[in-house]
Amino acid sequence: MLYVRRANERGSVNLGWLESNHSFSFGHYYDPKYMGVSVLRVINDDWVKPGAGFDTHGHRDMEIITYMLEGALKHKDSMGNEFTISAGEVQRMSAGSGITHSEFNASDSEPVHLLQIWIQPKARGIAPGYQQARIRQSGTLTPLVTPDGVDGSVTMHQDASLSRLVLGAGESIQLSSRGGPAYLHMISGEIQAGGLNLTDGDAVAIAADTALTLTADSQTQALWFELPATH
Repeated sequence: MLYVRRANERGSVNLGWLESNHSFSFGHYYDPKYMGVSVLRVINDDWVKPGAGFDTHGHRDMEIITYMLEGALKHKDSMGNEFTISAGEVQRMSAGSGITHSEFNASDSEPVHLLQIWIQPKARGIAPGYQQARIRQSGTLTPLVTPDGVDGSVTMHQDASLSRLVLGAGESIQLSSRGGPAYLHMISGEIQAGGLNLTDGDAVAIAADTALTLTADSQTQALWFELPATH
């Protein structure tokens, strides 16, 4: 095991319209111990107030993944895409050679809750791209974003994968990192993981070729990242 990242130890920002917790160094929050894991660079846990959002801004050379937890987000970008991303959906935007976009809460009365994830791509300067999907849970571990779109997952330009883990109370699973590190981020619920108790917002990073046994104390949802050895 590399380390445990507790929810209450994350960096945080409150801009009035946005409350965000940063698992890794981001913006004005800097901690040299938490710069990311392999190609996983950002996990921001964002709450956006009704009608508010991110004005048009630019990105380059990053795979930007949005996983919606509650509410809906309006997306508009310089490729001409205009979509609403709803709870349970996943979006991947490849910034590549350069893209601008905006994201706003689609509701004037309800907040929106999302995870924004940044993964460094294998190559710089690729053509920008966009993909969005609602992926039904199939078994305990369901691929959401993968290099090859396995089982209907969204694709990305990196040898990494992001899966949604769902466990009922009392259920167990053993997860293994394969050739590179892995990262488990708790969304909701409570689990026992290698002698640790993990709950909402907690995370654990494990080294390559390591197994982690999880047992759920309650209905649990988490994200599981399998990452390459080098970046």
